[in-house]
Amino acid sequence: MAGGAFVSEGGSGGRDYEGGVTVFVVITCMVAAMGGLLFGYDLGISGGVTSMDEFLSKFFPQLEKQRVKAKNETAYCKFDDQKLQLFTSSLYLAALAASFVAAVVTRKYGRKVSMFTGGLAFLTGALINAFAINVTMLIIGRLLLGVGVGFANQSTPVYLSEMAPAKIRGALNICFQVAITSGILVANLINYGTSNMAKNGWRVSLGLAAVPAILMVIGSFFLPDTPNSMLERGKYEEAKQMLKKVRGIENVDHEFQDIRDACEAAKKVEHPWKNIRQSKYRPALVFCSAIPFFQQITGINVIMFYAPVLFKTLGFGDDAALMSAVITGVVNVLATFVSLYSVDRFGRRFLFLEGGIQMFICQILVGSFIGLKFGTTGTGTLTPATADWILVFICVYVAGFAWSWGPLGWLVPSEICPLEIRPAGQAINVSVNMFFTFLIGQFFLTMLCHMKFGLFYFFAGMVAIMTIFIYFLFPETRGVPIEEMGRVWKQHWFWKNYIPDDAVIGGHDEN
Repeated sequence: MAGGAFVSEGGSGGRDYEGGVTVFVVITCMVAAMGGLLFGYDLGISGGVTSMDEFLSKFFPQLEKQRVKAKNETAYCKFDDQKLQLFTSSLYLAALAASFVAAVVTRKYGRKVSMFTGGLAFLTGALINAFAINVTMLIIGRLLLGVGVGFANQSTPVYLSEMAPAKIRGALNICFQVAITSGILVANLINYGTSNMAKNGWRVSLGLAAVPAILMVIGSFFLPDTPNSMLERGKYEEAKQMLKKVRGIENVDHEFQDIRDACEAAKKVEHPWKNIRQSKYRPALVFCSAIPFFQQITGINVIMFYAPVLFKTLGFGDDAALMSAVITGVVNVLATFVSLYSVDRFGRRFLFLEGGIQMFICQILVGSFIGLKFGTTGTGTLTPATADWILVFICVYVAGFAWSWGPLGWLVPSEICPLEIRPAGQAINVSVNMFFTFLIGQFFLTMLCHMKFGLFYFFAGMVAIMTIFIYFLFPETRGVPIEEMGRVWKQHWFWKNYIPDDAVIGGHDEN
């Protein structure tokens, strides 16, 4: 079953392909996007668990004395503990390392093999965490979870971009972000429920991470590989048949030849890590590095990791802190659907810029409210009305991220790299993302202790810088076929200076 024929958009001069949006490709991409559940569930679960008294007293007993001391000194430092932060951040250090291995696996053995490997590693880590008896077991489990996240985040966005028609590539790729935000919400709800258990609630929360891992492992068995990946491994006839099935038509000669040309060009590239540094790939290298950096420096993972801890720091009760995290989780999911609707209608640039402005304003307001009530000493108290306003502005901030930098941080890097450097480009995207996620996870509570409410001004400043960066340097990529993306850079006022006149990108001469 297929829709009508479509024509590529975006003003790039891209080629037109026959075919439509088939039920097969939509279902396939939705199953693949379940890989985002792994990442999302962990993002949501760790913050809630680290706010549970039973978990803290068992693994981090030194915090109890610190929290008693903080009552008389500063609320900003209640949870400032390096071991506690290592529990959260160690996953992302492992994901960083795993992303480089995943790049090789993705290229040599296909995207679905990489998904299976990620799901299996995540499942093992979840079980170890659920039965942990000491901090060492916790960290080992987190490291294995990180391997799973590294493989899933490397392969899933690439899979989605390669399977989807250019017309709806943005929407289908954002299914990955929908899965992430859904995982965060589910985790927040589970934390809210398990926090009221008499004993071992934290074990249930950590152990249920096995559920999305099992879905990922099972789903990878049934997923077909992408035509691009099949061609990459020399399976020409299978690739053509898969492309026919994906597009829902028999005549795919035009698109198939373009993908094949790109694949042949990719095979001539013996060292993708070396070649991605070439001048003609400069835009891809810059955005695969800058976008994940800016995505993390927005401060979003302050909310995703430590929402319950942050709300408890600001004076919310235990249940109120967890419920506030649930509320931000609901906003996160709903706002992601806004992006799903708008990304292929209004374009990437519009969402980047609008989201950046919205996040900047909210960070300034949150920092100001906290500063007025707590000052630099952190010994004030929040009135219910002030607490409600802070929660509102945090929710508006989360919404801005969820329909802009959240999904686009995975979509744009996966769609701008030609096939010959795509695994390397995605590995850079994932590794930069994981490195700065690690830094935020490891040092946020310490930064909050020392920078106090000024930390929110710091993040606001970074949001302003990244919004300006997008305004001047990012061209619109909406509706541009992946194999024609090089034409976008040739038409850009700045990046055209880096594209040689005789450059061949994605198998096509860019003259």
